[in-house]
Amino acid sequence: MATDARGLGGAWRRFQRHVEPGAPAADLAPFVERYWAVTWDYREPYQQLIVPYPNVHLTFRDGGAWIQGVCRGHQVRVLEGRGGVFGVAFRPGGFRPFLGTSVSTITDRVIPAAEILPGALPDPVTAATVEEWLREWLPEPDPRAERAAGVVALIADTPEITRVDVLARRIDAGVREVQRLFADYVGVGPKWVIRRYRLHEVTERLARGMGLDWADVAAELGYADQAHFTRDFKDMFGEPPTAYAERY
Repeated sequence: MATDARGLGGAWRRFQRHVEPGAPAADLAPFVERYWAVTWDYREPYQQLIVPYPNVHLTFRDGGAWIQGVCRGHQVRVLEGRGGVFGVAFRPGGFRPFLGTSVSTITDRVIPAAEILPGALPDPVTAATVEEWLREWLPEPDPRAERAAGVVALIADTPEITRVDVLARRIDAGVREVQRLFADYVGVGPKWVIRRYRLHEVTERLARGMGLDWADVAAELGYADQAHFTRDFKDMFGEPPTAYAERY
């Protein structure tokens, strides 16, 4: 993606506004992680880099609603003029009870929300109206969804987990069992989730202005060499680590 000065050094904040309008209500908290809203104003088209997380998203934009499965790589969306999106980020595993089948069936896909959550859309779209709308299909709590969310949280909070076998031992489960849980409830494998959070830690160090030795970072994260680390970083975040540091 070509370098745009509006995306360097945090300059994008002059053109975009990001907010999280309140925490989910207690009855929705087992399923929903957070709500988010973005508005923008660009006179010229801007290529927005979007990095992936292990969350299914429900988005409301342009008068419609869409379900976005977990994306295994970065995305680029063009923002132009004035616009906005309201989103629901489901907890890892939290959309499985709504979907009623393996979340891997919607990985890397965007589908109309009406295919899963039919009926008239909330109007206006706010956290309160979206919650009332979601309650029409509110499922029973699912212990396996809760377990999936807990395992993803463990990965996020434990930097020393760099391999699936290490994760499996930490939760006293077999590797195949962990892989099945993630495929069914998260939509991506545990290896992908581990890599996502370990690479995210690198971006946090960059945001703090830390000088990093890339060969040392690659070894710390369990990569065979720096080239493999750089390739995975670019696949996940859309550009090499040095370019990402310049942007953010």
